[in-house]
Amino acid sequence: MKKAIDTIKILGVEAINKANSGHPGIVLGAAPMAYTLFTKHLRVNPSVDKWINRDRFILSAGHGTGLLYPLLHLSGFDLTIDDLKAFRQVDSITPGHPESHLTPGVDVTTGPLGQGFAMAVGSALAETFLAAKYNQDKYPLFDHYTYVLCGDGDLQEGVTQEALSLAGHWKLNKLIVLFDSNDVQLDNMTSVAQSENIADRFVAANWNYLKVKDGNDIQAIDEAINQAKLSDKPTLIEVKTIIGQGATKQGTPNVHGSPLGHDIETFKSRLEWTEKDFAVPTEVYDDFEKNVKERGETAYEIWIKLYQEFCQEFPEIGAEIDRAIHGDFTINLKDFTDLIPTQPQATRISSGTIVDRISQLCPNWIGGSADLTGSTKAKGADGNYSHDHLTGRNINYGVREFAMGAINNGIYAHGGLLPFAGGFFVFADYMKPAIRMSSLMELPVIYIMSHDSIAVGEDGPTHQPIEQLAMLRAQPNLNVYRPADFKETLGSYYQAFQTKHTPSSILITRQNLPELSETSAEKVNLGAYKVYGKDTNNNIVILATGSEVHLAIAVAQKLEQEEKLQVKVVSMPSWELFEQQPAAYRESLIEPTAFKVSIELGSTFGWERYTSNNGLNIAIDTFGKSGPFQDVFNYFGIGVDNITKKIIDRL
Repeated sequence: MKKAIDTIKILGVEAINKANSGHPGIVLGAAPMAYTLFTKHLRVNPSVDKWINRDRFILSAGHGTGLLYPLLHLSGFDLTIDDLKAFRQVDSITPGHPESHLTPGVDVTTGPLGQGFAMAVGSALAETFLAAKYNQDKYPLFDHYTYVLCGDGDLQEGVTQEALSLAGHWKLNKLIVLFDSNDVQLDNMTSVAQSENIADRFVAANWNYLKVKDGNDIQAIDEAINQAKLSDKPTLIEVKTIIGQGATKQGTPNVHGSPLGHDIETFKSRLEWTEKDFAVPTEVYDDFEKNVKERGETAYEIWIKLYQEFCQEFPEIGAEIDRAIHGDFTINLKDFTDLIPTQPQATRISSGTIVDRISQLCPNWIGGSADLTGSTKAKGADGNYSHDHLTGRNINYGVREFAMGAINNGIYAHGGLLPFAGGFFVFADYMKPAIRMSSLMELPVIYIMSHDSIAVGEDGPTHQPIEQLAMLRAQPNLNVYRPADFKETLGSYYQAFQTKHTPSSILITRQNLPELSETSAEKVNLGAYKVYGKDTNNNIVILATGSEVHLAIAVAQKLEQEEKLQVKVVSMPSWELFEQQPAAYRESLIEPTAFKVSIELGSTFGWERYTSNNGLNIAIDTFGKSGPFQDVFNYFGIGVDNITKKIIDRL
């Protein structure tokens, strides 16, 4: 065991030294507990690294990849010594922080502290739901643990508090967190920044708390994990360690994030390490082969046999599980046509009826809102998820937008479920870091954001989004939809389900909107398309999204009648999908010779890419006002007459 732990340490600090970048402190301090977890508890199959019933290991302290990559290599994942040597280099599979879509054996992307912890809560929730829904007598298909390694920084992030509160409330007893408690962080000792009692904090949130006084005591760590498995609550195991143990600057912030440099030779001599650089003793490989790889392969073979027998006895359920495991979540437009309204309807109402219908069609569609289902209409089916009702598909996240997003990332990354999150659009600010991680991890989770403009009205500028739309559009690998009516709302959901590696944000209104004759669910896939006017030779092209499309059509009609101008109106539900269309289509739709106008109740930022410097962008670049929404519209000049006058004046 000592030689194996020393090997992990040496490989980690050698990789960091070679890159001249990284965090050796956690490598040297946490190697014993990580070794104990991997060789004595973690059930994984490196040959089938996405096996649905594997244990999950989430390095929430994502800067500790110098510790993680040697563990994955020794365990038999497709990670070579050459990959370790390429640590933190461009195009390597060993980046500075773990990236799940890139590196075998990495369950989620971490690095922004606290999010790994929160995603682990989602993983643990997914396990309980799938077990309750699908396990049968003699067939425990879903039965695994979610393990986390976190540090002081993780526990200081607010998202961790949000998530641990929910985990304790839900009694996610298969969630086990190893806390690398070394009393040091990057700037200083932790005592400079905090003084709360960590144990009391977790116990108050309905967690089981255990403590290991010596982070080098393998037996004590092993016993603590075994004890945690017996609890009916999630468990935090505080393991007292010395950051950078064995280095000259051990126990200080100086060893947190700086390579050892020449001190590595001193460190090796203290360990009496005589191997060549990046060398692994045969007995260490043998240790991991037996206690990680072979153990995991045996567990996998037993599970596969169990799953095959299950599918023979329950073929329909087996087929449903197979689709869920492979992320085969699909909907058909024809299954929603009977819901098209005949009267004006808020797109939040349209979205709500679509969400409910999806729940009927897709048994693995799960989610809810941040204490706002009455407003967003984004509510899951089958009752509320709870410890006493594990198959409830409505998740009550409480007023915890950030944790909601991060937990949903963990749910999808686990596999078997497609989660959605509902909230007010303005509070995308609170959720943004989780949305960004969805995009980075290529997880097609769905964000349903209502009350998408100043039409929120009386709630005023704190609740009226202005810059949030530009913020989301600026994010790579995120499809943002702002539908104009029911049909475009349906088309937005359809495209979200079609997209397998990109999250979606669907923005919906509080106020009623007319159902437009020329809108189309099918054409949402184009990102933008004509909804009024002639195809070519137009004097003006008006571009609009969401609730402003019907307003743009009214402006176009007034310009035609009173000014004898030829006007085309383009609905642009998704910039991102429009940018994917051929250049010829984009140019034919937004005619280069026409005067171009955009109308959108948000920031003008970004619209110049379509209207050019000579165009006119009618929007709002200040914060909103509190009052009845029509009065707010009048205050900002959002009306047919005023917009028409602005266009004529500019012409």
